[in-house]
Amino acid sequence: MLSADWGHQLAQHSRVFRPEGPGPFPTALILHGCGGKTPFLEAYAATAVAAGWAAVVVDSLAPRGLTSLDAKLTVCTGVRLRGARRAADVFAMLAWLETQDWADAGQLFLAGWSHGGWTIMDAFALGDRAAAITGLSDARGEALRQAVKGALLVYPYAGYPALTTRHGWGEGTPPVWSVLAGKDQVVGWKAPKLALDRLAKDGLTVDQRFLPDATHAFDDEKANDPRARYRPDLVEEMKTYLASALAACGPR
Repeated sequence: MLSADWGHQLAQHSRVFRPEGPGPFPTALILHGCGGKTPFLEAYAATAVAAGWAAVVVDSLAPRGLTSLDAKLTVCTGVRLRGARRAADVFAMLAWLETQDWADAGQLFLAGWSHGGWTIMDAFALGDRAAAITGLSDARGEALRQAVKGALLVYPYAGYPALTTRHGWGEGTPPVWSVLAGKDQVVGWKAPKLALDRLAKDGLTVDQRFLPDATHAFDDEKANDPRARYRPDLVEEMKTYLASALAACGPR
């Protein structure tokens, strides 16, 4: 399959937010966790719009015919749609944005929560293997490195079989902002930190924000994991963090 074809299918189930005016706007792609697209991500999309960016909250489940129950039983358990395979969505949305007059497809930002963070990390780590592993015949790591100006990884999964700690991202990859939760009982914080430390050792600019008392999904008021504890006091801090990252990567 070609990236543009899959991107068109994804776009039909995704939601676009953008500032007033014709654009083209720098654009942030927002990737949800393993359970699917949830409303709290739209607040981050609004933050991007306020910073002068368009934002697309990408739904990776509906185009694949996956329900929330499917996601809980198979995606969240690692049985299907692991990060490297879901990385197809990143390459496909890049191709789709190139067809949109309102989007500056050469000025992109990637933001991923949990499984979405894993997806972004694997997309960069795939390198020359992108086409073979994603199933998109025209997926190229170089295109990703040229278009993406920064990435935000929020409590990302980075244990086995995630690729970053073992393979890195290669040269020419963008700066990274990250958030790790000290009381994360879902993905933990040690494995993500190892991956981020690997990137920093390889010469990438990596900002690590550690929240010692936060759990996984601390910014999702409707998280369905009983281990999650919503922290409204940290949500505004998170929005400010995203806005600062966007400001560092492009025009306001």
